[in-house]
Amino acid sequence: MKTSILAVGTELLFGQTVNTNAAYLSDKLNHMGFDVMYHFVVGDNPQRLKDKLKEAFRDTDLVLLTGGLGPTQDDLTKEMVAEVMGAEMYLDERALSDLKELFRKRGGDMAENNLKQAYLPVGCTPFYNASGTAPGFALSKDGKTAVCFPGPPREMKWLFENGVREYLEQFMDKKMYYRVIRTIGIGESDLEMLLMPLIDGQTDPTIATYAKEGECTLRVASQRDTIDEARQAVDEMIGRIDKLAGEYIYSYDDEELNEVVVKILKEKGLHIASAESCTAGMFPAAITDVAGASEVLSSAYITYSNESKINEINVDAGIIDRYGVVSPQVAEAMAIGTKARSGADIAVTITGYAGPEADPGHEAGEAYIGYAMWDKVGHYAIHTSRPIRNWNRRYFTLRMLRAVYLLIR
Repeated sequence: MKTSILAVGTELLFGQTVNTNAAYLSDKLNHMGFDVMYHFVVGDNPQRLKDKLKEAFRDTDLVLLTGGLGPTQDDLTKEMVAEVMGAEMYLDERALSDLKELFRKRGGDMAENNLKQAYLPVGCTPFYNASGTAPGFALSKDGKTAVCFPGPPREMKWLFENGVREYLEQFMDKKMYYRVIRTIGIGESDLEMLLMPLIDGQTDPTIATYAKEGECTLRVASQRDTIDEARQAVDEMIGRIDKLAGEYIYSYDDEELNEVVVKILKEKGLHIASAESCTAGMFPAAITDVAGASEVLSSAYITYSNESKINEINVDAGIIDRYGVVSPQVAEAMAIGTKARSGADIAVTITGYAGPEADPGHEAGEAYIGYAMWDKVGHYAIHTSRPIRNWNRRYFTLRMLRAVYLLIR
C-alpha cells in the first residue's frame, strides 16, 4: 500500500526538534510491507496542512500524521484532517473520562483547553492513549485513510504498538517476514558485489544492504500468502547468503557485536581483560553495556601514557623505545602483559592515534590492536586516514570487538 508520512510542527521546520517519528514509522511500515513513498513536514499552519494532506492523498492511499493533537490553539491536525475528509467532530466520552482520570492522578485540575483533546472526527477509529493526554485516531473515506498520532515520540510509539499496528494489518495483502544479518570486515559496495548473483534480478525474497559505522547490515524480506511461507523463503535465502559471505557474518538475528561477543564468552566460560590508550575505556564500556558482563570481564586497564604501559602491564621500555609506542610490537606486548597481570583467558589491547594530530611519520586513524589467547599472540593494523577523533575512537572499539569475535567464534 502506497504510504506518506506527514509531520506537523513549526519546531521541526526551525530545527528545534529532530523528526525521529518519521524514521521510526518508516522502519516499522517498511517491515510490515507498506511502500513509504514520501515524507512531508509542515508547520502549524491550517491551510498549508490541508494542502499538504490533499497532495499526499493524490499519490498515496495511507497518510500517517504526527503532531498537532495537543490542547493549544495551534494544534489543529485533527480538525484539518476532519475538514479535508468531510467529517464533523464529536465529544468522545471515553477520551474525556481518560483525561479527567489522568489529571486526577496527577493531583491537579484539568485546564479548560484540554477538553479540546477529547473531540474526535465522527466515524473514526480511536486509539486511546495511556501514555499521554491526546488520543490518536484513524479516519477513512473513498479508499483513503489518515492515521493521526500525537507528536511526542514516546506517545507515538506507544500508540503504534498498542493499536495502530494491529489496525494497519487489515491493509496488508500478504504476510511479511524478514531477518536482519549483521556483517563486519567488508564494506557495503564490496558486500553487494559479493552477493550480486543473489541481488541481480531479485524479486522475492529481497536483499537490501545498509551501511553502518564500521559494519554493514543486510535485510532479507519476503511477502507471501502465509507467514510460514515467507519465513521459509527468507531462511532459504539466508542459507545462500551464508555460502557467499559467511566469513563476514557475525549475527543472523540483528544483534550488536558486543552482545554477540559477550554471549559467546559466556557460553565458552571465558574471561577477558583489556588495556587501552587511545580509546581510554571504551572497550569495557561496550562489554558492560550488555547484561551479564560481570561473568566475562576480568580487568580493564587504561594505559594512556608510556609510563602506565610499563608500570601497570609490564611492557618493556626497550620495545617502546625501539619501535615507538604506536606499533604492532607494543600492541602485542600490551596484550601479553595484560593477560599475565589479569589472569584472564583473553587479552585485547590498543595503541594508536585517534587524531586529529599524530606524531611525525604517522597519521590520525592509525592504530594497532594486540591480542593474546592461551599461547596465541598477534595484532591487527588499522589505518582509517580520518582526522575525526570521536569517529576513530568508536571505530577502534568496534575493531577490538571484532578481534575478540574472530578469536572465539
